[in-house]
Amino acid sequence: MSWDASWENIFISQEWGKYPPEDVIRFVARNFYVFPDRKQIKLLEIGCGTGANVWYMSREGFDVYGIDGSNTAIAKAENYLDSEGLKAHLQVGDLISLSNFYPPAYFDAVLDIACLQHNSIENIKIIVEQVKTMLKPGGRIFSMTVASGSWGDGLGKEVEPGTFIEITEGPLEGKGLCHFFNLEEVQQLSNYFADVQIEYLIRSLNNQQQYYKHWLVEGKKQL
Repeated sequence: MSWDASWENIFISQEWGKYPPEDVIRFVARNFYVFPDRKQIKLLEIGCGTGANVWYMSREGFDVYGIDGSNTAIAKAENYLDSEGLKAHLQVGDLISLSNFYPPAYFDAVLDIACLQHNSIENIKIIVEQVKTMLKPGGRIFSMTVASGSWGDGLGKEVEPGTFIEITEGPLEGKGLCHFFNLEEVQQLSNYFADVQIEYLIRSLNNQQQYYKHWLVEGKKQL
């Protein structure tokens, strides 16, 4: 099981996640806006939370899917979509069992927006293997995940190399288990895909006293 039940309380107690990150918009626009019939393009977000990204992709006319372990998150996402007359296929489920919910070679793209990072190293590999299976030949992956050295890294109980719980400071405080990826780990996971691009975003916090860095990874399933 990869689902951390602490996220249920997070989604109950916090109200956030209404709008997508700019880099999600860039990825979708660059790869899929060219298609004249967007309803033929199937996009899945793993760990979709309260629906910011599925809202955007649905609004842009794609055939959108989302899965999250939290009943509360999925309910909020459904309400968000309903309030604007939008539709998406939303599912409560554990990512470790993705293949139980979706068939092989089904999606044109799978998106991970700070979801994989909240899993153990072993489970991350299992999830990525399933993501590759579910992509169509030539289908694309986009992953946005926290980098080692970011605020919170080392500020908790280490349960395996680079993976912490009970983080005491920063944006990931109170967010359960989190793995901070170094470049070598990102490159190893990228070996599942072709034409990989690895970039990063970094921003400072608290008047430049700390920083938060995201890896941005794109790749595609070989034909």
